[in-house]
Amino acid sequence: MKKKIDMGLQVLLGLAFVVFGLNKFLGFMPPPDLPMAAGAFMGALAETGYMIPLIGATEVVAGVLILFRAFSALGLVLLAPVSVNIVLFHLALAPSSGVPAYVLAGINIYLLFLYLPKYRGLLTLK
Repeated sequence: MKKKIDMGLQVLLGLAFVVFGLNKFLGFMPPPDLPMAAGAFMGALAETGYMIPLIGATEVVAGVLILFRAFSALGLVLLAPVSVNIVLFHLALAPSSGVPAYVLAGINIYLLFLYLPKYRGLLTLK
């Protein structure tokens, strides 16, 4: 039963980031209404011309890696800084819309701990 729940969480996380990452390129979901400071921040990221595509590409690649399970551990590590920034964005600039971000970040953290044995070599002091 636990394995099915873990796999379901993995599929949920992978699909969520593939969909939200693709949305940064294709714009099939309308942008959410954001508080003024959050909108200004997102506008500044878009104005650079490369940050939104970079974030979107990272989300899509990591989501696909997680979905295909052969490189899930790598996909989870790639998503960790993205998840942290999404959570911090919502905590600082748009707290009223943060619940989905907190849930996805929680799933990311849970799955990172699930894959902890894969990271042992990286976490061993030499």
